[in-house]
Amino acid sequence: MAEIGVIIVAGGAGNRMGSSMPKQFLMLGNLPILGHTINRMREALPASEIVVVLPEAHTDLWRNLSARFDIATHKIAVGGKERFHSVRNGIEALSPNIKTIAIHDGVRPLASKKLIIKLILEAEKQSAVIPVVAPADSFRVVDGDSSHIIDRSQLRMVQTPQVFNAEALRKAYQQPFSTSFTDDASVMEAAGHTIALIEGERSNIKITTPSDMVIAQALLTDSEYETQL
Repeated sequence: MAEIGVIIVAGGAGNRMGSSMPKQFLMLGNLPILGHTINRMREALPASEIVVVLPEAHTDLWRNLSARFDIATHKIAVGGKERFHSVRNGIEALSPNIKTIAIHDGVRPLASKKLIIKLILEAEKQSAVIPVVAPADSFRVVDGDSSHIIDRSQLRMVQTPQVFNAEALRKAYQQPFSTSFTDDASVMEAAGHTIALIEGERSNIKITTPSDMVIAQALLTDSEYETQL
């Protein structure tokens, strides 16, 4: 019986992609983006229970689309008003015996198996573990007509999957929704948990714009990159 649960949140509309089709359903190589994401999680965690959370209006579309491809078995849960509510619905759709829960963006199909497994192993010691990468660019804070530089050495860009102790996560999601919840780690932090950071991957991009599609396609067809997955 599976003790690892995976919640894949796939609620994007595709506005920044400039597409009438939700971005998670767009083709990337031989599969929809969401199909790559599901399969990558299954490859890394073959015994896991996977729940994909979709807007209610997209569930039939995904069922019809996914039936045309070789995509790992998964459940479908209906999303809510905010990501917070969608994740909570995903948690409720998982079996009660699940001990560790990984929450992943549906449009991050390139997280390596190595990274996913590393996060799961670290979550055996911590209640909340997330991947982060240091920014390469400089940053300025804008204040009216002026601005000032900030120390980027103190900044980290947050990625997914974010992995949590299931019992702690379930309790954290009993909190009322707050606009301060920007990701799942922020929900856990508000519930009093310390967030452990591990080094993420620059290739673990979130596909949002047409240029991201170009980068993702290049990574998928890079034989050297494939050997690292």
